[in-house]
Amino acid sequence: MMGTLAPVVVGVDGSPSSLTAADWAADEAARLALTLRIVYASLWERYEGAVPPTLNRPSGQVLAESIVAAGAERVRRRNPGLQVTTDIAAEDAASALLREGQAADAVVVGSRGRGGLADLLLGSVVLVVAARSSGPLVVVRGDRHALEGRNGRVLLGIGPYDVDSPAVRFAFREAAARDAELDIVSTWRRPLHEPVDHMASPGDVPRDREERAAALVEEAVEVAAREHPQVRLRRTTLEGTAHKVLTERSAAADVLVVGARRPDSLIGRELGRVAHRALHHAHCPVAVVPQHHHAPVRDKS
Repeated sequence: MMGTLAPVVVGVDGSPSSLTAADWAADEAARLALTLRIVYASLWERYEGAVPPTLNRPSGQVLAESIVAAGAERVRRRNPGLQVTTDIAAEDAASALLREGQAADAVVVGSRGRGGLADLLLGSVVLVVAARSSGPLVVVRGDRHALEGRNGRVLLGIGPYDVDSPAVRFAFREAAARDAELDIVSTWRRPLHEPVDHMASPGDVPRDREERAAALVEEAVEVAAREHPQVRLRRTTLEGTAHKVLTERSAAADVLVVGARRPDSLIGRELGRVAHRALHHAHCPVAVVPQHHHAPVRDKS
């Protein structure tokens, strides 16, 4: 039965960051009783000369086989009994991960590449996959407390399009699988022309905005909360920008979940400010969960 379910896919390249991602993905697959699929993707010529050719095989392929085998052994030791499959693709990493993601429960990657520069992978692969992936992408980052799930909290950012969205359902499933509290956050902002010390009065704009933010939280999670009554909820509305509030609040979370709108066409696909900032600056792993929507049809008459 397990084999019929979509696997958790993790991209590896031999870097310490990708090994951390493999550990996280293995724990995730074990929590959800899913198979883990380890994927290495590269154009062989990029690594020619890295190791001597062996048995007439390209050196890049030898390197790939070594990395994948070591990764599989590592996760099996970490989670005995975990079903693990592997794949080596002679293509660029972004294309391979996008293809794998079409049949995956989630795709997991590290936050750094083989070069060791902090944003190398984010600049070349993760942002492309995050902007175009058809399913959830998890970028593994953060301190040991977050990586090991010690905070006992999943953080969910709620936006205007998140009513019973895939991001909401993903966050509830994560919280249920981890037996963690789900911290649901919606932000609101004071009008720019109004001073901070403005005297509050009944029916004033700031109060209306805060109440709308609170109402959005209730509406967004109503269905999922009924389906997961065991999940402990914390509903929070805060004044400020969503990307700043969620990044700061992620310091006390094990996973930050944010939604990403996807048009039906490839044209114009990009990450919003919240997801972009989270991928670069969050203090815990970040799950970007797409929500597809139809682009408006223009009247040609």
